[in-house]
Order: sequence, then C-alpha cells, then structure tokens
Amino acid sequence: MKETVIVAIGGNSLVKENGLDSIHDQTEAVKEVVVNIVDMVQEGYNVVVTHGNGPQVGFGLRRSEIAHEIAGMSPVPLVNCGADTQGGIGYLIQQALINEFAVRGIHKNVATVITQVEVSSEDPNFKNPTKPVGSFFSKEQAEEMKREHPEWSFVEDSGRGYRRVVPSPRPIDIVEKDAIKSLIDGGFVVVAAGGGGIAVVKSDDNTYKGVDAVIDKDFATSLLAEQIHAETLIITTGVSRVCINYGKPNQKELSKMTVDETKQYVLENHFPAGSMLPKIEASLSFLENSGTRVIITNPESLKDAINEQAGTHIVK
Repeated sequence: MKETVIVAIGGNSLVKENGLDSIHDQTEAVKEVVVNIVDMVQEGYNVVVTHGNGPQVGFGLRRSEIAHEIAGMSPVPLVNCGADTQGGIGYLIQQALINEFAVRGIHKNVATVITQVEVSSEDPNFKNPTKPVGSFFSKEQAEEMKREHPEWSFVEDSGRGYRRVVPSPRPIDIVEKDAIKSLIDGGFVVVAAGGGGIAVVKSDDNTYKGVDAVIDKDFATSLLAEQIHAETLIITTGVSRVCINYGKPNQKELSKMTVDETKQYVLENHFPAGSMLPKIEASLSFLENSGTRVIITNPESLKDAINEQAGTHIVK
C-alpha cells in the first residue's frame, strides 16, 4: 500500500510579491510549486494537496466592496468568497498537475473537491472574532458598513486603518472526507480543504449552514490528514527549516525534533503566534492522533524533504 502524504501550500506561495498578484502571476507560481509535488507522485506517494487562500479572499472581498460602492451590487458573503477561491485556486492547481503529468508521461487523474469543514457554533471565537480579512477602511467607512451590517466587527489595524475581523473557529469534521478518501483509493491526486475549508455548522436535523468565518488552513489540513489516515503531513512555509531563537545571533535551524522537544520549544515561546505557532500546533495534533511524521519546509525543498534530506522533521 502506497504511503499517503498530504501537502499544505500557503496562499502566499501563489502571490510572491506585491504587484505580482494577477491570475497569470498566480498561474505561473502554481506551476513552480506543482513541479515539486509531481516529483513526490513520481516516487510513488499518494498525494493530497491543500492550500491557503488569504490573499485571494482579500481580493474577492475588495472586488465585492467596489461593485457594491460603484454599482450597488449585493455584497458577496465571506463564506461564498471562500468557496469561490477554493474553486479558482483548485482549478489552477488541478490543471497545472494534469499538464505536468502530461509532460512527464505520467498517467494520473486529478480532482478538486470543494470541501466544507464543520465548526461548532459554540466555539468561543464566534463571540470574540480576531481574524482580520479584506481591505483597510477609514473610521467613517467602517462605521457606515457597521450600520449596514450590524453583525460585522471592525478593529483598528497597526495604524493603517480599520479592517473587518471574523471568527476563526477550530475545525471539528471534514464533511467530504469519505469522498476524498474514495478518490485517493481510486488513484487520484486530490486537491481539497482549500483555505481551511468552507466553514459550516451542523443543525440538530443534520443539515449544514455556511457561516462567515476563516478556518486556519494548517488546522484543517491536520484534521483532514487524520481523517483520511495519511501517514505524513507536510506544511510548506517561507523557510527551509524551522528555527529557534529566530532572528537572533544564536538562531539555530532544526532538522529533527521529537514531540516532547517541540512542546518544550512552544513553552519557551520560540514560535510566533501569527506565523509558525499554528503550524507547530497543527503538527502536534496530527502526531498525537494518528500521524507518523510531519515535515515543515519550503515548496522548492519538497522532494529532498520527503527523502529526509531537507526540512524540519517532527517525529513521535
């Protein structure tokens, strides 16, 4: 039985710098990332790809805001923006994979699954939304939108203006997990749980309803990895290896660490809450449930990392 590897690509990997955020630019960025994923497929791994969508959701919300301001069109809810970006980014990754397989003469099917992720309506983050999304506004603009949408919350962000903040609840179930598992068993490379998934809550009658929330991509990927019984979770980031004492004279790269060592580094505050900490927490959750190993590295090191020649490996 082939080993199943789930690879999480950051949304910022597809928008490399300001001014290079067009669909053409993102398509070219996806092609670069996909080459490394196909290397793993060529080595015999079953691969599932997840991805972030932070910049893309921001673009979608801004387009919606402009269309509302200029033409009076109905705003697109955040939950629908999440679904739209899942489809759009999934299409780019899916097509790039198919094309790279064709170039290499590999016969492999690819499918993107628009994925709903269940969260609890009782999650405390719904009462205290903290995740900034979308554009910056003046105080007057924020107050006007608050009047139009009383349920929205805004915060002043680093002196740059006001931004809408939304809940970021923890994922508790991947709704389409059985479909994803069936596709893997059928030999497909699957793109799933984009942007952390579309946040939904489950009613007593087993029906679902979308909610305006942003689920952390790494936590959703970790949960998906558990539920489809993946052996390896790979989280890509902007650095080749995790570091302790980051940015200090005694900075040290880590090639391998155990779960206990990782927990100790967390207690010593080596991992910033806004960047590396969620990846570390998602890694620990996966390993403490069903996973065998986690690799954290940059996209270009994927092939070397899966062969233990690059990246940071977290093991039980």
